[in-house]
Amino acid sequence: MQEAAEKADRLIGNTLSSVQPPLEWTHDESDSGMCADVPELGDVTRRAVVMTQVSEERRGSLLGLIERAWKKSGYKITRVNPDKELPAIYADAGDGVLKMGLSVGYKGQFFLEVQTACVDKSKVSQPATPGKGTDYRGKDVPTPNVHSDFWSSEKPIPAATPDGS
Repeated sequence: MQEAAEKADRLIGNTLSSVQPPLEWTHDESDSGMCADVPELGDVTRRAVVMTQVSEERRGSLLGLIERAWKKSGYKITRVNPDKELPAIYADAGDGVLKMGLSVGYKGQFFLEVQTACVDKSKVSQPATPGKGTDYRGKDVPTPNVHSDFWSSEKPIPAATPDGS
């Protein structure tokens, strides 16, 4: 389980660090559990919360950017929830080990969750990888509280023209 958890941590870090301009984020509660009636197997769920304020006008762009990054990494998009208020995308790493979801919640806060498949049970430590910004581990994570000139802007991102300009 520890190895699968570390893989999930890397996926979270790689996903969120692929975003430019950068976002601030923190780890959220991690948990591990038993897999359906097989006591020697367990799974791990790792969570991260984006602390950057992402305006309603920019949320679709951020979802699209991460969807493209996941596809480029070879992950399969398994579901898209196009809901205007609470959109989300879900993917599978295709390795039988990791499934992930990126969803928008209250006040436009982005939540990234990675869940491992059932693997040999072991003790699992908390994420060793750092977030970016204030670390809220062990505390209540507030709603987004970091302003970004880019992500918090209420101006929509202009669409590219067919000639790429």
